[in-house]
Amino acid sequence: MSESSSARLSVFKTYKLYVGGKFPRSESGRVYEVTDSKGKWLANAPLSSRKDARDAVVAARKAFGGWSGATAYNRGQILYRVAEMLEGRREQFVREVGEAEGLSKSKAAAVVDAAIDRWVWYAGWTDKIGQIVGGANPVAGPFLNLSTPEPTGVVTVVAPQDSSFLGLVSVIAPVIATGNTAVVIASEKAPLPALSLGEVLATSDLPGGVVNILSGKAGEMGPHLASHQDVNAIDLAGADAALAKELEIAAADNLKRVLRPQPVDDWSAAPGTARMTAFLETKTVWHPTGSLGAGGSSY
Repeated sequence: MSESSSARLSVFKTYKLYVGGKFPRSESGRVYEVTDSKGKWLANAPLSSRKDARDAVVAARKAFGGWSGATAYNRGQILYRVAEMLEGRREQFVREVGEAEGLSKSKAAAVVDAAIDRWVWYAGWTDKIGQIVGGANPVAGPFLNLSTPEPTGVVTVVAPQDSSFLGLVSVIAPVIATGNTAVVIASEKAPLPALSLGEVLATSDLPGGVVNILSGKAGEMGPHLASHQDVNAIDLAGADAALAKELEIAAADNLKRVLRPQPVDDWSAAPGTARMTAFLETKTVWHPTGSLGAGGSSY
């Protein structure tokens, strides 16, 4: 029998974590089955461990200096590049999102298009957010002060459970648009679009470690990340009430910023700026004006 006439076996995709710009398997060697909305097996996803979470924090901290020090314009260029790369792999994500969320092809396509547009939207905000949350402050004296926003640092993100792609993008993009780095716990029941997003980020000029994507149980990794002394903030978007309370208590140990879960009826709605400003801190610098007295003379 010739090779051309023989039945072809499909090449199944091996999904891996995305940590530090690389694609490791879980150090524990564990995996778990991911199924579609009808219970059909889709793939085995890595079941991340506490060690994987620690490695992701190390990678995020290492990347923070370069990413936060990049110009806002450059960050915007890179976020726009992510949108470009997603556009080229649109059909793959339509299929994965449709399988993950039980959507028709047309509805899955609308979700993917909205996610791509969201990257573009946040790309446009990178060099503008400073204009709405910073500025020169009026001061009664021979000096002035300027307030400017700065990123908080390493942010742990518990991604939404039901919106495996648009919700995911909606919580990652604002974190990195403002110069933070992220450790993301993907949706436990639908992690495949998130793991595929790692492949896009790796080829979109985003420095390794800026975004790190873990799959597995938020209840297992979350407490370790929430209490980690080198994590500066946590977004509890995808945590249920019990887990959110546990993580918020753990986060108090080093006074992390905490963004509590907020019900979102429609992730495609205009997001506003709240998720960007949630992980920004304000630095104020004072400058003398050169005025010598009430008469207005100066040197």
